[in-house]
Amino acid sequence: MTSLVLYDDAQARTFAPFALTRPLGEMRAGVELIRRRWASVTGAEVAGAIVAPHLEDFEELDAPPALRADVPAGAIVANTRCVVPLGMQACDADVWTCAGRVAAVRVRSDVPAGRFDDGAPLESFASRGARAREIPGRWLEHVWDFVAQLLPQLREDIEALGPRLDCVPPEHATIIGSHAVYIERGATVEPLTCIDVSAGPVLVRAGASVRAFTRLVGPCAVASGATVQAERVHGCSIGEMSIAHGELSETVILGHANKSHDGFVGHSYLGRWVNLGAGTITSNLKNTYGPVALWTPQGMQNTGMSKLGTFFGDHVKTGIGLRLTTGSVIGAGSNIYGSAMPPKHVPPFSWGQGDTLATYHLDQFLTVAERAMARRGVALGDRGRRQLATAHTRSRSDIS
Repeated sequence: MTSLVLYDDAQARTFAPFALTRPLGEMRAGVELIRRRWASVTGAEVAGAIVAPHLEDFEELDAPPALRADVPAGAIVANTRCVVPLGMQACDADVWTCAGRVAAVRVRSDVPAGRFDDGAPLESFASRGARAREIPGRWLEHVWDFVAQLLPQLREDIEALGPRLDCVPPEHATIIGSHAVYIERGATVEPLTCIDVSAGPVLVRAGASVRAFTRLVGPCAVASGATVQAERVHGCSIGEMSIAHGELSETVILGHANKSHDGFVGHSYLGRWVNLGAGTITSNLKNTYGPVALWTPQGMQNTGMSKLGTFFGDHVKTGIGLRLTTGSVIGAGSNIYGSAMPPKHVPPFSWGQGDTLATYHLDQFLTVAERAMARRGVALGDRGRRQLATAHTRSRSDIS
């Protein structure tokens, strides 16, 4: 079988706060992880990922290992910033382009792994005269594109995926609107649930649970093992083994995260193993109704979006009643609490409240991470510990 190698280019490696602790292929875009999208489209087995050096020990669930050896002849190398459609099969080719840019290439001969170290565009690996095919998809230019593109991506994903699943009628729910409702066999939708598909379809995967008094507003997707309980959930992608409670709007929960209590979260992205304390609230709209600026490693950037909430890095924990300003970035591994609003950018592995932020000691962080993961039946292995330790060291050196 043809092997597939996922490639984080230089731009992908700047997508804070997530790039410190995970490859871009392990991010959820719309309904599905980018890795699984490329595997589905190419029909190839994922052999590994070419990532930034600090992610070489990344280890999570079924994620492929970082590729340290040469890329073998015949392998397909796919740029993870290209979000390809679900339900599509790529035609046989040597080069696949999306919107006029190279999204994937089939290498003709072994390519030394070192050639990818600088994150160069895949154009430099395309052979002259190679068979090229154009494929549909969306490019992620900035980290906020996960939110900016969420609604159309969800609509397309659900419409492509839903008809292929073994679904059952939502017998106990109240349905409003004319778009499709896909309840996969094995999902639980309790009585007194409202599913509003006036603006887009809704998908609830097997093993998911939607509790009574929830209003799901499409386009919306709930992954296997996730629980949605009460309040209005609009335009969201709720990842596997997550708990979503309270009002959510146009938000992605990557997976294995807890929002078990009240508190509005809108136009935001929650990394894996995030836990939001009761009453944590994100602002997603400025009082001026103007465009939101977001911190990036290159400095503050105007996103051009009028609504943008908070990007929570992996393993972030918030205390009860925490308020977050519009366009916030909370670095991975941070534990933030208190009544004082933290700054728009909280550096990774911070501990404290307001502007009084200390360093979260590595041994204490790893202990908490291990406990949190064990609650979901996931062990923190040696490689995962090394990778998080590397991220901790890297974040401290960046600050200094």
